[in-house]
Formats: sequence, C-alpha cells, structure tokens
Amino acid sequence: MNPFDEIAVEEAVRMKEKKIASEIIAVSCGPAQAQDVIRTALAMGVDKGIHVDIPAKEFETLQPLHVSKMLAKIAQDEKVDIVILGKQAIDDDCNQTAQMTAAVLDWPQATNASKIEKGDKDVTVTREIDGGLEVIKCKLPVVISADLRLNEPRYATLPNIMVSIVYIFTYILRKKYNLALIANHLCVSKARLGFFCCTKCH
Repeated sequence: MNPFDEIAVEEAVRMKEKKIASEIIAVSCGPAQAQDVIRTALAMGVDKGIHVDIPAKEFETLQPLHVSKMLAKIAQDEKVDIVILGKQAIDDDCNQTAQMTAAVLDWPQATNASKIEKGDKDVTVTREIDGGLEVIKCKLPVVISADLRLNEPRYATLPNIMVSIVYIFTYILRKKYNLALIANHLCVSKARLGFFCCTKCH
C-alpha cells in the first residue's frame, strides 16, 4: 500500500477508536491485485472493502480524474462524512486525486494534513505549507489528504490479518460508472493502485 494511503487508513481507524467515526470503508480500483491493498486496510482495522474492478488493459490508461469520479460516486452512495486519502502517488508523485474528488463532490478540502481534529459539524486541520503550518476549519462533509507527519501507522494484528484473508468484498464493475478510459501519453504504471478511505461519523 502507498505509505500516504496507509497513514490515511490509520487516521480513520483512530477516529473510530475515539468514537467519532462509526464505520470505515476502504476502496481500491484496478485489476484483481487491487484487493491486496484492501486486505491490508482491513487488517489494520477497516470495516468494509469495496473493489472497483478495472481490467489490466484499461487500468493502464486510468487517470486521477477517473479515480476521483469513482470515489465521489461511492462517497455519495455510502453517505460518508469524511473522505481521507494519501496526498500523492509514489510512482509519479502526482498530487491531484484529493483535490479533484473534492471538486467533483463540491465539498471543502484540506490537503497535506499533519493533524485532524473533528468537531460536531466541522474539522480543524493543520496542514503543511511552504515555510510553516496553516490551520483551517472545514464544514462536513470534507475531503482530506494525509501527509507523512499525520501519524505513525500501526502493524496489523494476527486476528485482523486472518479476517482480511477470508473477507468477501463489495465488488463493483467499472461499467457502473460509465467511464471512458481513453489512452493517452499520461498512462499510469501497471503496478499503481488507486485507494482511498472514508469514514461515517456519528
């Protein structure tokens, strides 16, 4: 799993442990191996996994905007309050999906988060900017991208690992979202997996 996404999962799990989130949903899109990423999230404490199946050939042309549209649709269908994802990819260092997801949903966004404090109807996020820190407050629902300093992810426990191995995913075909994956010069690598984590808050 992308280390930034792993941090996003950890933050969601901590929210649930503090009783400020009721359910955590992990989503990955791509061919069959994308399920391994979700199983890792489940082993860390996520409640539910959704795999959007995209055949390997089409996955080669997947762009951040495609991922954002899928994430936005799932966030709406699942009625989540917070979408948390890693701030960037680690193969090409693209830092776009969180911002695009917020735009598609027309939700507030807080990127490069190093601290998240949830209130009843809003979140206060400390984010890293050039030359220092910035503190912003966003109304729920919100999209947040995780920076490396947000937390230190836990190791998965053996019982959770065993549960994740036999977990049955919610399985969604890409055609449900009617996305045309058009080949161009900005193709992603075959090994890249899209992932995000969202929470339902009390």
